[in-house]
Amino acid sequence: MKQVSLLIYEDAILSCISGPLDLLTGVNQFLEEQGKRPAFKIELVSEKLKNIQLIHPAQFICYKNLSDVQSPDLIIVPSFYGQAVPVLEKNKAIINWIREKYVKGAEVASLCQGSYFLAEAGLLSGRSCTSHWMAMEDMKNRYPDISLQPDKVITDNDGIYTSGGAFSSLNLILYLIEKFCGREACVWMSKMFSIDMDKLSQAHFAVFQSQRKHNDEAVLLAQDYIEKNFHLPISVDEISEKACMSKRNFIRRFRTATRNNPLEYLQRVRIESAKKALENSEKQIQSLMYDVGYNDMKSFRTIFRRITGLSPQEYRRKYARVENIVA
Repeated sequence: MKQVSLLIYEDAILSCISGPLDLLTGVNQFLEEQGKRPAFKIELVSEKLKNIQLIHPAQFICYKNLSDVQSPDLIIVPSFYGQAVPVLEKNKAIINWIREKYVKGAEVASLCQGSYFLAEAGLLSGRSCTSHWMAMEDMKNRYPDISLQPDKVITDNDGIYTSGGAFSSLNLILYLIEKFCGREACVWMSKMFSIDMDKLSQAHFAVFQSQRKHNDEAVLLAQDYIEKNFHLPISVDEISEKACMSKRNFIRRFRTATRNNPLEYLQRVRIESAKKALENSEKQIQSLMYDVGYNDMKSFRTIFRRITGLSPQEYRRKYARVENIVA
């Protein structure tokens, strides 16, 4: 039986506590009904022995503090609400404890932005990881030695597991159930909780946000030009001329400022516009394609799938209002 320490702290997201509890308790019940031993012994662990009041109207009573837990097999780190800096500062003792227990042999799993705790503990250096798509830019800047995989729902490296954003993190719990309890138990739990166990990408959840947290005025002007004219047949040559730079220098400065080259940025702006149109309009996909600046269906579909992980038709089926869906 694996000893699981589920960490509780004030800023933790409730679903990142209740979801793992439901799934791990549920698989124990499934195994017992088959005449097998339960797989997990689950403990709620906090920095201090006390009632932990979350920012929700929810409270947890933790019967073990960090010093009480000697040899956990698996540590689960929930995500959090709010800005990373104050949360990490408040929970330094938990971060140090995670590092210490991993060195002594514990495996560690982060849910959504719980990956910040692992990164602060130094466990992700030189490793690949994922997190909530909104955290990617901040994590890239804060932890440059980490290989972030923004589209991945799950990563598994040397007993360190990370998961994608929000409820997609439950796929990591299913993954751990399959790893420790077998495929049959995993399939059963995915059916019982209606979770798509084969979800591999979170790209289609991401909302493209203009990367404007920089001070390069020329690049900001170029971004404005792209966002106002993306529906036209504009080129990188044209944009660099508007920015009064050579093409080579423009591409270098644009990439430094935004982490995308100008063509990638243009494509992402166009695809974000296409996503919104697919969600809210009844236009045929070919007509919609022209509206966002593409004139070749094969190219549009290829770029759309590369950025979102779905075809335009698949994206519309997932996210369009029912009355807007066009056959």
